[in-house]
Amino acid sequence: MTRLQKFFPDKSPQLVMFDLDGTLIDSVPDLAAAVDRMLQQRGRARAGVDKVRLWVGNGARVLVRRALAGSIEHAMVDEVEADAALADFLQAYAADHSRSQLYPGVREYLDYLQQQGTPLALITNKPSSFLPDLLAAHGLQQHFTWVLGGDSLPVQKPDPAALHQVLAEAQVSARQALFVGDSRSDILAARAAGVPVAAVTYGYNHGRPISEENPDLLVDSLAALI
Repeated sequence: MTRLQKFFPDKSPQLVMFDLDGTLIDSVPDLAAAVDRMLQQRGRARAGVDKVRLWVGNGARVLVRRALAGSIEHAMVDEVEADAALADFLQAYAADHSRSQLYPGVREYLDYLQQQGTPLALITNKPSSFLPDLLAAHGLQQHFTWVLGGDSLPVQKPDPAALHQVLAEAQVSARQALFVGDSRSDILAARAAGVPVAAVTYGYNHGRPISEENPDLLVDSLAALI
């Protein structure tokens, strides 16, 4: 019995939904470069890749607020300053995605699902304006029937609204679908939607092992889901 057959004993998932950053693409080098540019514009020290890797996962606004705070806790950051910094960060990030790379096993799993005729969705907290170019740069644009960014709906993960929307449009029940992610937000969103969830060990989860969130499946590579 394969790992997935525990949840789909009669057939494969009828829909697979994916997170993006930390699941399909290692985007931290580009995000860190944009964060550092934004900080330097304000006369502040660079944050660097290691800190940004701990801060990502909750959308661009939260990332910028954490960078301004120099910490994962950001409640005291001034809103006016955060708005201006967010604009500078988005401009810097839009200019360069050259450092981002697909994780090993990603293309193999996506190609396998496409060959099986399984519909795929991308549900990410990244602003939607970046998604077409980023997906095209890695040859992924043809894989996804649905692409929802962090600003596609009024709420974002861990709220399950995006998952509910895709399930409804695909006409697939929650138990017939699979969500694949790397963070606590992904696990919480899938749980709230009633969708089985697989987590990758290599992603971004604010420095904590994703195993602590008790995903239904835990894999070191998406190729393990084939």
